[in-house]
Amino acid sequence: MILLDGKKISSQIKEEIALEVSKIKNSGEKPPHLAAVIVGDDGASLTYVNSKVKACKKVGFDSTIVRLPHTTSEIELIHKIKELNNNDDIDGFIIQLPLPPQINTQKVLLAVDPSKDVDGFHPENFGKMALDMSTFIPATPFGILELLQRYNVETKGKHTVVIGRSHIVGRPMSILMSRKGWPGNSTVTLTHSSTKNITQIILQADIVISALGVPNFLKAEMVKDGVVVIDVGITRVACEDHPKGYVIKGDVDFEEVSKKASFITPVPGGVGPMTIAMLLKNTLLAREQKMDF
Repeated sequence: MILLDGKKISSQIKEEIALEVSKIKNSGEKPPHLAAVIVGDDGASLTYVNSKVKACKKVGFDSTIVRLPHTTSEIELIHKIKELNNNDDIDGFIIQLPLPPQINTQKVLLAVDPSKDVDGFHPENFGKMALDMSTFIPATPFGILELLQRYNVETKGKHTVVIGRSHIVGRPMSILMSRKGWPGNSTVTLTHSSTKNITQIILQADIVISALGVPNFLKAEMVKDGVVVIDVGITRVACEDHPKGYVIKGDVDFEEVSKKASFITPVPGGVGPMTIAMLLKNTLLAREQKMDF
């Protein structure tokens, strides 16, 4: 069994990005600038945004956090987004999700300039991805592809089963794993809460990508020997014995499934660190595209 070490690979990617940023600065140009918009004071969202700011600092990016109160209206948020769209100093920006209930998430994401949509959530970018055109790939799927590539995991002709159909991970992964090229060229089955006989389907998989959000859902008896397992799940589970009062669990029963797997991601330390690294990579790409015009 080989561990797909996202922590290690994400560090390598950040070093590569830092080298590119150093070249940009040495040529007298401004470094890439990533902004994040956060509405309200959700603890998990604040932690995630702060980790992005730290990552920006590490690679030499400029970064900006736009904090808005939880009472912000949809119109006010869209006005702020238009300001960022028109700000030439900002190369890319993200809208931290989830948003408060008074705001329509789809309307907000539509308001983002596709050329600055480094999360890859805008329909224009999603459509380009589906058509194999050059675009921003959502950061988590992008990170999974990078892990598969850097560990030379064969995907051509394999049966990939994706568990979960979210627009952030499940749906894009089903598209990307079936595309021509590598990683890709696999036959994909997309499963979800309404899938019948899901265990029988997963047992046929050469590659399992689980983005369900149900701790320890995937058991050893559900996978075949030699399977490649990508665990995207990350759930806080209460634990009185832990100093924080909780532990982080993935979708996969790692201890048992790892005994059958050829490659597997840990949680934490697998897909999670890759997401931020690829967000930085998308921001660098956004800057390069802007310079090409």
